[in-house]
Parts: sequence; structure tokens; C-alpha cells
Amino acid sequence: MADLLEVVDLKKYFKTGSGMLHAVDGVNFSIEEGKTLGVVGESGCGKSTLGRTILHLLDSTGGRIFFEGKDVTNPSKRELGRLRKEMQIIFQDPFSSLNPRMSVSEAIKYPLKVAGGMSSAEMQKQAEKLMDVVGLASRYANAYPHELDGGRRQRIGIARALALNPKFIVCDEPVSALDVSIQAQVLNLMLDLQEERKLTYMFVTHDLSVVKYISDDILVMYLGEVVEKAPSDELFANTLHPYSKALLSAIPVPDIHNITPVIPLRGEITSPIDPKPGCRFMARCPYADEACKKKQKLRELYPGHFVSCCKCEAINSTAN
Repeated sequence: MADLLEVVDLKKYFKTGSGMLHAVDGVNFSIEEGKTLGVVGESGCGKSTLGRTILHLLDSTGGRIFFEGKDVTNPSKRELGRLRKEMQIIFQDPFSSLNPRMSVSEAIKYPLKVAGGMSSAEMQKQAEKLMDVVGLASRYANAYPHELDGGRRQRIGIARALALNPKFIVCDEPVSALDVSIQAQVLNLMLDLQEERKLTYMFVTHDLSVVKYISDDILVMYLGEVVEKAPSDELFANTLHPYSKALLSAIPVPDIHNITPVIPLRGEITSPIDPKPGCRFMARCPYADEACKKKQKLRELYPGHFVSCCKCEAINSTAN
């Protein structure tokens, strides 16, 4: 299938009193139609900002965004209105993202009301249909967010994102605020919806066990930059970047006879405000040397497996 979304050298900087904060700095990737790209990294790495910039909830500082082969980096007001129907978001916190004064049916109908073109009866019918699609019983139609648990609130968020029948959805840590058992239900729902509606996801999370379950490809970010990008199975089987290795080592293993040692990350985190050229992970990397002070570029070391590290060949050959 063709790529639905392509991002080229995307940048998003924020002006601060100390300089420019490089939240997203030269990110490149594409997502094939009907597939899921997982974006992982620590809090503050820029993964949520990346998703919101793609959706034009934030204006980009530089780079280009292509959707269905068309450049949508600087859309007109009319074009942005069309994109709002094609590209949606599921927010992280299912409580704060919902209007406490709107009932379940009102919250789901709201995108339809903004888009226009439907009567009240048609919107009500569509809201009822969407509630059924995401597994919300009709008895909750007049309930308010504070009366529901986290799982049901997140189902409202999913229904609202589906209301305009989009092609692409940014899932901004949609299960991080939920209990583990509820997480599984929501993830399975999202996979079922993806198969039924041919949806394309960008799944933002810090939970690598979750991202492995749902993603076709994974992109690892550190302080605004991509440090590793690969198919999901390849990344877990052949992790190359020292930062990615440390992230994977932190995944709990439910087997007392096969305990994987956690790789500790020591040292000060590099400031994202006007960072110097070179590897931003250098201050915390045990393998760093003078070569790491030069600007790092993503290189394809294996088919479809890209890494931004000048030391990774030496590191991995030693490890093997």
C-alpha cells in the first residue's frame, strides 16, 4: 500500500526566556495506509508535540508534512477544515479531554455539530451508532464523564475521534491512565476498529510492552530527535542504539528465572534549549567519545532499520 502520511525534516521550536526549545528537531518518517507507527521515549522527548504538530494543533517551525501525497504543511483555512475530518486525535487523559458539562451523547455529537451538514436526529442516530461501535451501552447516553470509569471515558474519546470517519488518528498515550485489564480492552478495541475501518495510527507511548503489541513499526525519540527506527519485531530482536537498549531493559519480565538486568542511565540530561551539535544522548551514554560530538544522522544498518549512532556497530559487535 502507499504511504498515507510522510513527514520530512519536521521541526517545532518554542521560544523561551533562555532561547529556543527544540521540542521536535528534524524528524523524518512515513506511515503506510492501514498500519501503526509507534512513537516511544521518555517524558519530554517531543513525541506528543510531534503528533500535535502533524495535526496542526501546533504550527510547525520547519519541515514538510504530506498527507495522501499532498503537501499540507501550510494549509488554507478551507483545507484545514478538510484535514480536521481526515486526521483526528485520542488524548491521553480521558477525563480532562472531555467537557464535564456534556453528556456522553453530546460529547460524541459535538464533532458532527462543528462539521455541520446533519440534522439533530441524524447526529443523535450517529452518536448511538458510535456508542455501539466502541462498546458503550446505550444507558450511558445521558451520563456525564465524572459518573464513568476511565475505560468508558476513553471509549468516549475514541468514539469522538471516529465521528467524522477519519483516515489517520494520533493516539496520544490513550491507555497510560488506565488499569492494565482496561488497557487490554481498549487496545483490542482499537485494533478491531483499525481492521474494520482501515485506519492508520500514530501510537504515542512510553510503554514499550504496549507499543510492541499494537505497532507495525517503531520510532524511538530522544530530546526531539529520532535515534532509532525499525519494524517492531526487528527493533525488539536487534536493538542497536544505547538509549533504546536502556528503554527495553526496563520492561518488566514476568519470569523469575529469566531476569534481564536493567541498564541504568546516569549523567545530566542535555538541555533541549539551543542544544549543541552532536549526539544529545552523549552525556548519559557509557560509550560516548569525541566522535559523538559531531552531528549524528540516521543510517540504515539493516533493511528498514535506521539508527542515529556512530558507535553502534562497535557496541553491538562487542556485545555479540
